[in-house]
Amino acid sequence: MTEAIQGTVVFVRGSVVDVRFDGRLPPIYSVLRAGAEHEIVIEVLAQRDARHVRGIALTPTQGLARGMAVEDTGGPLKAPVGKGILSRMFDVFGNPIDRGAALDDVQWRSVHRAPPPLARRSTKSEIFETGIKAIDVLVPLERGGKAGLFGGAGVGKTVLLTEMIHNMIGHQEGVSIFCGIGERCREGEELYREMKAAGVLPNMVMIFGQMNEPPGSRFRVGHAALTMAEYFRDDEHRDVLLLVDNIFRFIQAGMEVSGLMGQMPSRLGYQPTMGTELAGLEERIANTDTGAITSIQAVYVPADDFTDPAAVHTFSHLSASIVLSRKRASEGLFPAIDPLQSSSKMATPGIVGDRHYALAQEIRRTLAQYAELKDIIAMLGLEQLSPEDRNVVARARRLERFLTQPFFTTEQFTGLKGKLVGLADSLDGCERILNDEFKDHPESSLYMIGAIGEVKKKGPPENPG
Repeated sequence: MTEAIQGTVVFVRGSVVDVRFDGRLPPIYSVLRAGAEHEIVIEVLAQRDARHVRGIALTPTQGLARGMAVEDTGGPLKAPVGKGILSRMFDVFGNPIDRGAALDDVQWRSVHRAPPPLARRSTKSEIFETGIKAIDVLVPLERGGKAGLFGGAGVGKTVLLTEMIHNMIGHQEGVSIFCGIGERCREGEELYREMKAAGVLPNMVMIFGQMNEPPGSRFRVGHAALTMAEYFRDDEHRDVLLLVDNIFRFIQAGMEVSGLMGQMPSRLGYQPTMGTELAGLEERIANTDTGAITSIQAVYVPADDFTDPAAVHTFSHLSASIVLSRKRASEGLFPAIDPLQSSSKMATPGIVGDRHYALAQEIRRTLAQYAELKDIIAMLGLEQLSPEDRNVVARARRLERFLTQPFFTTEQFTGLKGKLVGLADSLDGCERILNDEFKDHPESSLYMIGAIGEVKKKGPPENPG
């Protein structure tokens, strides 16, 4: 092995570090180490001239001073891959953070990898069932596709993501990888405990870049998670479910890194390279001839503004967009999915079939008509509507309530037992509501139930007289 190249720190400002090398300059993305125990990790992002590189620290820089020695590790940031990483929890450097045993039986691979070439990508479209009525009926997900959960703060993105992990482990033989970008430590700890209690940890890997960590490490945690996912897809030929919470924090970390590196910001303060950075991550999530990576990503929408560049850029990569609405959340309609704003490229007759497609269109039409009538109801009251419009309102309100669902992950808060509902049951229930079969039942009897058969158990129909 060649002797490590030594450099000297010439400048430190926050997370930005300039290092002078008298010999060969380390290439871009090289990892440098400094400090008494090599605990300070720096990633090279620019070669400033023949002698100087500028890097961003992935760890806090306390104790780093001008004149200190820096060692070039001779390679980029690496992530552990192999069977030994299953059921474990990691940080961005691949160190276990679950107080478990040391890693054995793992290889280390660079986190910077090219997406699979087009020739190796799979082109067939299959549906990925989640057991959540509102998603399976209106926004079907694609196996090996990318779905986004869009919503502002506190409308239920993480809860929906956790519920999907819970439901998918049941009918999927693959591996789940949870990547927390800019997560709160409370969320990571709760998720680890819940997954352990549910007995799904043996097929799961978690990797976290916490909120309080420097932007450089939050920016790289997504790449590390993808390197792990690619191993299971390419080497073990298994299907992978990759959950990312939250892709906006990846963009935000890139924005901080870009600002620290002195780049001119573009619109609304975002980094000029946002589109390239996001595509570099998203394009690696793909179906190939050996396996599929299905990705579900939570996307925080700043100030509920869907025209924000972060939301717009993310939309363009997705095959399904699940939009969560604050208004529905405030009405207690959970999951708070907005059926009129959410969309899926899978919802075509050729993929989901004619009956499912026609039903989904009819549900959307009914809910859209109800949305238009809401203003009239607010001003003049329900009595002023024509009998036909009143039927539309009744149908729409019953559909809204039927599309709510008690979750396994919220049992301890709501006291309601979680329900997993198959696609056939969900479609059957919606069809029967659209056919006015439940018009004599109170709306509340359809709220927070599983399949439509549970309505009868909730009490007799109202007396229409």
